[in-house]
Amino acid sequence: MAQIIDGKAVSAAIKEELKGKAAQLKQEGIQICLAVIQVGDDPASSVYVGNKKKACAYIGIDSLSYELPEETTQDELINLIEELNGKEEVSGILVQLPLPAHIDEDKIIRAIDPGKDVDGFHPQSVGALCIGQPRFVSCTPAGIIQLLKRSGIEIAGKECVVVGRSNIVGKPMALLLLRENGTVTIAHSKTKNLQEVTKRADILIVAVGRPKMITREYVKEGAVVIDVGIHRNENNKLCGDVDYDDVAPICSAITPVPGGVGPMTIAMLMHNCVEALTKR
Repeated sequence: MAQIIDGKAVSAAIKEELKGKAAQLKQEGIQICLAVIQVGDDPASSVYVGNKKKACAYIGIDSLSYELPEETTQDELINLIEELNGKEEVSGILVQLPLPAHIDEDKIIRAIDPGKDVDGFHPQSVGALCIGQPRFVSCTPAGIIQLLKRSGIEIAGKECVVVGRSNIVGKPMALLLLRENGTVTIAHSKTKNLQEVTKRADILIVAVGRPKMITREYVKEGAVVIDVGIHRNENNKLCGDVDYDDVAPICSAITPVPGGVGPMTIAMLMHNCVEALTKR
């Protein structure tokens, strides 16, 4: 039977560690503060922002919340970011994505001070990851590395396949696996013979954005399968990019949806907030 990799348990352990670090910093007179900006009232974004505020409160991080109307202009948003960049008491800045269509996400990401870029999306953060220098790392890929390590899964020397090449998950995931001495292949929508490629994987990480796309035909017996996807199926139940019921019987370990990768993203955001004071 496959080991179920419990993201809730791992994220809870990380949050407890961070709570201790935040309390120690507070005793030294250092208070961490995260500024969260949301433009518009997208329901999913509102849920994510609420979860981030709850995590901050639990760990002992101050949070500033900016809920801006949908019609906020790009210049108004950049002006707010620049104001927060200049505030010494603000250690991290997060702009909730996606943004309304009239705002250029790339320009907004670039406006954030790289020393406060707790999402790890700024080109300087990505560039540092590429050349192995310390900077913020995207929260979901960083969380997956923690899931693997804390579940006793060795990465070094393993054949790792990442399905998906987004800037937020696929590309940084591949770089982090390389950093851990994995042998990495990135597959995507244009990959020929995808099943042959994924069946080589000792560790298969799926971030393709298509519900239940990965069935047992894509998976090598005994592989570790990490499912980054989250969707609602025809019965309005949450599911991932992996057909869990089909794949779990042949895996050595697998993440469920929900309760796998999802909780790790916020845990690693909190980690980046605590680390922010050392990244200036």
